Amino acid sequence: MADDQLERVLKQKLREAGRQIGEAKRAYRRARRAARAELPHDDAGRARIVCRRYAERRRVTVDPEGRPACFDASAQDCQGCAEDIRAGDIETW
Repeated sequence: MADDQLERVLKQKLREAGRQIGEAKRAYRRARRAARAELPHDDAGRARIVCRRYAERRRVTVDPEGRPACFDASAQDCQGCAEDIRAGDIETW
């Protein structure tokens, strides 16, 4: 009986470790893509982009998934902006 429990616990821990490794790999790839965008930053580390939604200059933080802090998922312009950031094609100043 104890062998079955030990085996079950070990399998569970191995699955958890595998998931954590997968998450770490995805986060690393996202960070690499964001760094490749080479957005200009101010002294506080905020990216200097031109907002597509309001057509104005903004200083914003960008998350690892390439979304600026002002991102609104319901706005088509914001979605396009995030796609441009990930592709490295965003207008900057």
